[in-house]
Amino acid sequence: MTLTDLAKRLTSYYDIQEARGIVRLLLSDLYGMSLTDVCVGALDRLTEEQTQQIEDAMLRLEKGEPVQYVTGKAHFCDRTFLVSPSVLIPRPETELLCQLIADNDQTVTGNGEIRVLDMGTGSGCIAITLALSMQNASVEAWDVSAEALNMAKSNAESLGASVSFEQIDILGLDENNVERCYDIIVSNPPYICNKEAAQMEHNVLDFEPHLALFVPDETPLLFYSAIARFARQALKVGGALYFEINPLYADALCSMLSSLGFANVTIHIDQFGKQRFISAKL
Repeated sequence: MTLTDLAKRLTSYYDIQEARGIVRLLLSDLYGMSLTDVCVGALDRLTEEQTQQIEDAMLRLEKGEPVQYVTGKAHFCDRTFLVSPSVLIPRPETELLCQLIADNDQTVTGNGEIRVLDMGTGSGCIAITLALSMQNASVEAWDVSAEALNMAKSNAESLGASVSFEQIDILGLDENNVERCYDIIVSNPPYICNKEAAQMEHNVLDFEPHLALFVPDETPLLFYSAIARFARQALKVGGALYFEINPLYADALCSMLSSLGFANVTIHIDQFGKQRFISAKL
């Protein structure tokens, strides 16, 4: 059994280089095995039980299941998060969103405690990263899914982050009964329209939670609108709102935020050159 042999089994879904990367990640997360270890024969020294574990994992990968769900681990901002099919796999793009917020936290909020709310937290990757990287941050995280919250709580505990979690339906918020208390509100909400599903990769469409992915075709800004209206009441004056977005609706979202009274509405580009984030001030 070699790295190349294993990678070739995945080429029905991935090109050979990506397949090799997936197998390397599998071996690293299962056994802490580096590429150097593989090159000096570590695969030949596996026990029978370990060899069977790899075979079981490969069978799942051959069906297109993401390697992160196979290993139960995802890497985000140099930390390892637990994941399952109840939460989206943290994306590299979202790391930039966390960095954007952390880099601007003092200019946005000034000195003292910074109150942060992550709406639709999923695995907790945003909330936990901000709690660990921002000084004086008091972080809350909401999600409608009890399963997602359990996963997020486990991640906070394992990573030593202080985050307050609560099960709340974003679409059921009463914007007229809110106290201004947050300096920063951030969300990476569902933003893919159902009509876009045909263009999505099989491993995302078939395995990741649709609850966290899709919105109706006729209301692409469904969650953004609900969150922005809540944020208009819940943010302190001068507070900041951050979104990860669908580039197809960047201009429409900017217009909506401006119409709600937000200022300094700004689109930010991700590492792949796509319009991926929006920030705004109250």
